[in-house]
Amino acid sequence: MRKMVAGVIAVVCLSPVALRAEVVRFDIVERGPAFAGRSFGDVGPYERITARATIALNPSDDRNAVITDLAQAPRSPDGRVEATADVVILRPADPTHGNGTLLLDVPNRGRKLAPQLFDDSSQPGANNAQGPDDAGIGFLQRQGYTMVWVGWQGDIPSKPGQMALTAPVLKSVTGPAREEFLFDNTRSPERAALTWPAADPANLNITVRAAWADARQTPSGLSARLVDPVTVEVTRPDGFDAGALYEVTYTARDPVPLGMGFAAVRDVVSFLRRDTTSANPLLNGLHSSANRAIGFGVSQSGRFLRDFLHLGFNEDLQGRVVFDGLMPHVAGTRRMATNVRFGLPGRNPRHPQDPAWQADLFPFTYATLSDPISGKTDGLLRRCALSVTCPKVMQTDSEHEWWASRASLLVTDLAGNHLDLPDNVRAYMIAGTPHFADPTDVMRKGVAAMSLPLNPVHAGAPMRALLTDLNAWISDGVPPPSSRVPMRAHGTLVAAEGAVRPDIPGLSYKGIHTLAAFSDQSVLPPKEIGRYPVFVPKADDDGMAISGIRQLALAVPRATYTAWNPRAQGFGPTALYPLQGAVVPFAPTEAARKEIHDPRPSLAERYADNDAYVAAVRREAARQISERLLLPEDAERAIEAAKQGKLAKLAR
Repeated sequence: MRKMVAGVIAVVCLSPVALRAEVVRFDIVERGPAFAGRSFGDVGPYERITARATIALNPSDDRNAVITDLAQAPRSPDGRVEATADVVILRPADPTHGNGTLLLDVPNRGRKLAPQLFDDSSQPGANNAQGPDDAGIGFLQRQGYTMVWVGWQGDIPSKPGQMALTAPVLKSVTGPAREEFLFDNTRSPERAALTWPAADPANLNITVRAAWADARQTPSGLSARLVDPVTVEVTRPDGFDAGALYEVTYTARDPVPLGMGFAAVRDVVSFLRRDTTSANPLLNGLHSSANRAIGFGVSQSGRFLRDFLHLGFNEDLQGRVVFDGLMPHVAGTRRMATNVRFGLPGRNPRHPQDPAWQADLFPFTYATLSDPISGKTDGLLRRCALSVTCPKVMQTDSEHEWWASRASLLVTDLAGNHLDLPDNVRAYMIAGTPHFADPTDVMRKGVAAMSLPLNPVHAGAPMRALLTDLNAWISDGVPPPSSRVPMRAHGTLVAAEGAVRPDIPGLSYKGIHTLAAFSDQSVLPPKEIGRYPVFVPKADDDGMAISGIRQLALAVPRATYTAWNPRAQGFGPTALYPLQGAVVPFAPTEAARKEIHDPRPSLAERYADNDAYVAAVRREAARQISERLLLPEDAERAIEAAKQGKLAKLAR
């Protein structure tokens, strides 16, 4: 690859024309062939561009004023606040062969995850697109997407394999901070990293409890000390297992205006779509090769997109739409503790941790509702509706989010009644899936803290179909498939107790799920004010969700796939293991299932032989193709896998 330090480009970016996008520098660090020159059908080879984008924000602009602490941040001589974001672009080497859509994959803790999900790439999430296998099946490339990543997280360093935002530090500013740690071991002492440096060791406090709902305790033998400003060492008391919850409160210093990360994504995407100077690497003739833009994010990054929309960042500084479509994935109804002082953008409150952090507050859904607990009226679309900059939204969740991330609040009001989604929003639950599975996963025992074998079901096939549907929706106005989620009105969204039949051997479910609460965050520890009703998907007689998108592994099953996996004894067994589901195979014969009193029909009772199984897969695949929930190429792969008995990816 040839390297290019873009001094000339930096000068061009200082022109008044470029300043309108608030990207004042766009320095290309490196560019060259991607994937070792691999070609992708009619699109051809790809180019990889690595850059650094510097944004400059005017704190008095109403579109920036929503950023916490921006007005207190150090300023440049012209009165603006600057930050620099890592940027990576993968684009067709011949831009005329692209599909005209910019797909921004919001980095997850600095990592790229779209290749694993859409391309079935088995490479690490922070792949460099160097080798031909880094593209996996090459779906995104064959479709001609221009892929972009923008570092947005200001509390992590920029380094190889980790994209970040270098933002100003508010020196000498201090304030209260709180973090929770669950170690899943019994070592003592044990060390943990603090997000922010501690200002005063004397203000470090710690409590412990067996589960979040229990009272905080300070028993004999519990203590904490600072090893350095960002490392705490916890000495653990007797009487608590490996799944105990430790809460540390302290006085933190030197915050960063983390909300600048939202502005970085807004301004870089707007620059790439609309800047007409030679500084724009997507410029093709007089215009950018990116006619449309989709924002996509996984988990933390999906929550980023929900907050991006809620805070009004889909309107750029000239009042234009930034993303035509948004696809937050596995975010549930959570948002982020980012646009707050001493925020924790990397924190995903997991069962059994506190369900009422800043990441989990009202509003939960897209429609505007009035919250009787907080007294607020709000919705994720409220700001963009006022500026007429709302995108098309397709929220996709694994089933795990309906057990662990209170996804039911997406389609219920705050009293638990059925709620319709707005016309520009679709929601899809991919049934029987964990939070995020690697495309190469097979059924296996996970870790000691997990009570059941790991659910290996990957969501790549339906996600490829849904992305195709979203692109058709924003480019050609073709409405996507109707929402596929559990609903109160359909009787498929129910109370946790009784949602799953209790008599399946090895699959005991006791109503465990993550709660939703509202707390007063102005005090430490926060004081709970009230709770919202949460529901979970109703299961069929095999123990799998009735509603949602049922992939072929569920629609033509060889096992029961759940989106929940209880913690094992000794690791907080009253809670769910984070992010994972479980799998329990069917018995091979009727006699074998009767021997263990399994109510689920055996494989032999379901399918006369493997040819019958393959025929069933073929029929179901054809139905899903007709409903635009499966692409023909994925159907062909699935049918071939079924012929080899590998569709469900069960370990032998």
